[in-house]
Amino acid sequence: MWKSVTETENYFAVRPECEDDVRKSRFKPRAGKTLSARKWHSTFSVEGHLDIAKVLGRIQRGGVHPSIKGVVWEFLLGCYDPNSTFDERSQLRQERREQYADWRAECQKMVSTIGSGKIITSPIITDDGQPIQDEGSDSQGQTLTETNNAPEDKKVIQWKLLLHQIGLDVVRTDRALVFYEDPENDAKLWNILSVYAWRDDDVGYCQGMNDICSPMVILLENEADAYWCFSRLMRRLRENFRCTTSSIGVQSQLDSLASIIKALDPKLHQHLENLDGGEYLFAFRMLMVLFRREFSFLDAMYLWELMWAMEYNPNIFSLYEELHANMEASTVKNDKLLKQYGKFERKNVQTSGGGTDQQAGLSIFLIASVLENKNKKLMKEAKGLDDVVKIMNDITGTMDAKKACNEALKLHKKYLKQASIWL
Repeated sequence: MWKSVTETENYFAVRPECEDDVRKSRFKPRAGKTLSARKWHSTFSVEGHLDIAKVLGRIQRGGVHPSIKGVVWEFLLGCYDPNSTFDERSQLRQERREQYADWRAECQKMVSTIGSGKIITSPIITDDGQPIQDEGSDSQGQTLTETNNAPEDKKVIQWKLLLHQIGLDVVRTDRALVFYEDPENDAKLWNILSVYAWRDDDVGYCQGMNDICSPMVILLENEADAYWCFSRLMRRLRENFRCTTSSIGVQSQLDSLASIIKALDPKLHQHLENLDGGEYLFAFRMLMVLFRREFSFLDAMYLWELMWAMEYNPNIFSLYEELHANMEASTVKNDKLLKQYGKFERKNVQTSGGGTDQQAGLSIFLIASVLENKNKKLMKEAKGLDDVVKIMNDITGTMDAKKACNEALKLHKKYLKQASIWL
């Protein structure tokens, strides 16, 4: 499995006509560092218990081989408990697939295109809920049929108004990849985002969720499995997409970023404030789509799994499943338990005796480390906010994921040390 980089890239093949426009990936699986399929399978006991400490150690050294990314991500994102058995996970997987099928069927009763292998890219109702004649078309121009013309409540109207926007975003998502030459794969992505928008009507759908969900669709063949993986990731990210007329979803994270820079580099913070950049809105995109624009497709996935491994908390499954038994274990500071935490989360536990500040995740420290690395250039060359944006955009395609995470960890350690002095 270590024969060539080309073999790795074939997992995410690029259309020939797009090759010149796609950034080359820096990620290369490395024997002894990258989590391979063989190493992954060896970390399970006979019953199926996963040695998560070994897995985290390997991922933090060299990421995950593309052939097993999907199943590994399910653990990193809290879909499954490492302490569960093969049989328990098999049962849970089946239950979740059935649950997703029920939710998708519920949506299909309202809009027959859901689950049909097609998508909607034109509005199907007016703002007040009246059906639009011919009700739009799919990405191939075929007429679509609406199954429910009865008077509809506000939730249904809001959801239906989102469907064509989801479709328009889907047909623009990762177009360079061969995977999306198949309309069925477009439909899988559209189904998942549409069902999620129905289930989480408080957030619904916002542009950017398509970029977050797409890798799950590619990595996990079963649509239901991809949905659950995406929904677990959205447990972390959903507040990013909650926007109102007076605030943006990532505002709290931007506030945390401002506090970190103000504490660690007050001169830079003051300079940014003088340029009307003190709200750090130039970092908005990085936080919204987890650096998808700054890295190639493969490198972005590498960055994600590094961050998730470093942020891993062994209680994540119980927290998401709302299982409250023995949650005090997170405060126990013995070496065996601490090894089940990622490097970033472990430092939080050692410092505070509890979980991490959800507003100051590793992604915020990663942006902070970029600002620190660009300190001299920002201080010398940035004469306005446009200059700040341009300097920050210069990192696109030039960053090394592992180096960026390690620098973020160093900055996090420095910040915690300084915070302890204040206390």
